[in-house]
Amino acid sequence: MAFGLPRFSFPSSVLDRYIISEIMAPFLFGVGLFSSLGFAVGVLFDLVRRVTEFGLPLSVAMQVALLSAPQFIAYAFPMSILLATLMAYSRLAADSELIALRSVGTSVYRIVFPAVIISLAVTVLTFLFNDVVVPRANYYAALTLEQALTGDRPHFQENNIFYPEYGEIVDEQGQHRQVLKRLFYAEQYDGNAMHNLTVIDRSEGTVSQIITSESAQWDPGRNHWDFFNGVIYLLSSDGSFRNILRFEREQLQLPSTPFDLAQRVRDNTEMTIAEARAYLKLLDQGGDPQERRKIMVRLHQKVSFPFACLIFGLVGAALGTRSQGGKATSFAISVVMIFCYYTLFTTTGALGVAGVLEPIPAAWLTNVLGLVLGGGILLQAAR
Repeated sequence: MAFGLPRFSFPSSVLDRYIISEIMAPFLFGVGLFSSLGFAVGVLFDLVRRVTEFGLPLSVAMQVALLSAPQFIAYAFPMSILLATLMAYSRLAADSELIALRSVGTSVYRIVFPAVIISLAVTVLTFLFNDVVVPRANYYAALTLEQALTGDRPHFQENNIFYPEYGEIVDEQGQHRQVLKRLFYAEQYDGNAMHNLTVIDRSEGTVSQIITSESAQWDPGRNHWDFFNGVIYLLSSDGSFRNILRFEREQLQLPSTPFDLAQRVRDNTEMTIAEARAYLKLLDQGGDPQERRKIMVRLHQKVSFPFACLIFGLVGAALGTRSQGGKATSFAISVVMIFCYYTLFTTTGALGVAGVLEPIPAAWLTNVLGLVLGGGILLQAAR
């Protein structure tokens, strides 16, 4: 049997348009169905409870509901392309249209090609939607809900701002090592000033000074910190106190990173890729390693998740060419595959956050397995 190679251009033949038209209707149906189910389970029930039990205004609940919808629409895109391709190709197989196409020399690869093209288009749409629309909508939904329930939501970290600054040294063996250079801790932050601060300076290799202060403010115009009502303890190289200086106001040239870190309170679902990368740079300068690992995994998942559309499109088309089941069978297969994919995707992500897997494998392993599965089914169908 001869295998024709697909043309790698935008589908324009009668066959391409016909198959795409068969896919689009169930795809739009799937987007509406899956996003509605996810929205009802993930948001609607909780909002109804907040309205009835906590007195959340109905207008606020409706606003939060609208802002929460984009996230579930993004989740629905991969599910919908799987359902659509599976239904479309199963229908073509059941009506013997695939047999007719194969009889005139059209290969399975050529038949599946329109599904791959439309899956790529949905992949791009999902990526843009998931990075441009969803993070901002999630942020404003959380902000609106928090303001309605507890008043104005602080746009900063209020307690325990902790920042270790590291520097590189060359030890006696000539090896480069990262060591603690300075430790910054503030007990509270009110959005204007930090309070009850302690700064331990090890920039000279040992603890050379310890600074305590009632409050401190970052001056962005002059690029320095203003410390108020504090004490500077100067230490000798052997650890003994050399001098004690009390001050009412002292200007210190310290990094702005503690201030920058305190401003970042967005959840990873509320950050775009660019914002997540900027946050990672701050964490690289000295932040919670667990938080850094979590953001790294979520950042890679933001990139890998849209490619589920391509994987599902390939798997659905490949399975559809081998199946002659009806819509109920296609829907059942879709539900099982969606459950398996999202379970594995969530599990590998959790393993990445826990440090069991590296961030890249944690984010991409599910897609790789899906691609292998889809490719294997397609190869068998083409024989």
